[in-house]
Amino acid sequence: MTRPRKTLICPETTPYYHCVSRCVRRAFLCGRDERTGQCFEHRRQWIEDRLLSLSRIFALEICAYAVMSNHYHVVLYVNSAQAADWDLREVVERWHRLCKGSSLSRRFVRGDALGSAELARLIEVAESWRARLTDISWFMRYLNESIAREANREDRCTGRFWEGRFKSQALLDERALAACMAYVDLNPIRARMAETPEESDHTSVQRRIATVRDGGYQPDQLFPFAGNPRQPMPEGMPFRLSDYLELVDWSGRCLREDKRGAIDGKLPPILERLQIDPRHWLYLNRNFESRFKSLVGSAHAVRQACEQLGKRWVHGIRDCERYFSPPSVT
Repeated sequence: MTRPRKTLICPETTPYYHCVSRCVRRAFLCGRDERTGQCFEHRRQWIEDRLLSLSRIFALEICAYAVMSNHYHVVLYVNSAQAADWDLREVVERWHRLCKGSSLSRRFVRGDALGSAELARLIEVAESWRARLTDISWFMRYLNESIAREANREDRCTGRFWEGRFKSQALLDERALAACMAYVDLNPIRARMAETPEESDHTSVQRRIATVRDGGYQPDQLFPFAGNPRQPMPEGMPFRLSDYLELVDWSGRCLREDKRGAIDGKLPPILERLQIDPRHWLYLNRNFESRFKSLVGSAHAVRQACEQLGKRWVHGIRDCERYFSPPSVT
């Protein structure tokens, strides 16, 4: 049975989520339609540009993304602390970048004097906007609606362009986060659309590699890597950028068809730190989306999340036990 989105996305349980949205029509989202020969490759840039622009409005950080032929992936971080620090003007101005707002908010931005009752009403409405600006469902709504309108206009048709609901997976610990991000970034390699991560167009890993090659450290549009966990921990993902890029490069080579089943003896150190068996890791990079549903992480983390969300059972708990729970010490 389909569950309400609020029971699937709960920032108090975890701030990291993997979202996937797919097309419903036969015509491709991007790429070339073999049936008609028409090319829709330019739509990849539509999605990438819209993703990055919305992340500058919402309190949602982009950890990873990949735009494929008939779907796209994005890993998001809900930055609740950032949204809590916004003052009234910041909330209103951000919301106005999405829509026109209300007459009160427009007067407020122009600098018109508001009465005490009007100001109280604006503050009340702005709090609902603040909540929406941290809401993944609202983010996906504004992303998908704009792309659907452009695609329908180009195709000269009307009707649905996307599936009714996007798929979401809660990533409960750093093992699940690393596995999911690598799974997303390696999508074009698994689909034989690219040979290496740096050739994987419209992916976050290509953007990160390009920034490093140009002499930068991390791209401004993406959530940064903060290094291995420590105290105090700066804002960012709990990995080193160099470790992650090495891990993705190693995984991509092992996923190649001519090396199926072969495990390089020189393993990336991050696998040892995360206590993930390399064969399990490669399995996850091929099957992450299909093997896990709403909650992903160690079995202990999944059971804790179930208690918080009021769920009695979650699909994939046995695979979580096998692939994400650290080995027991004897």
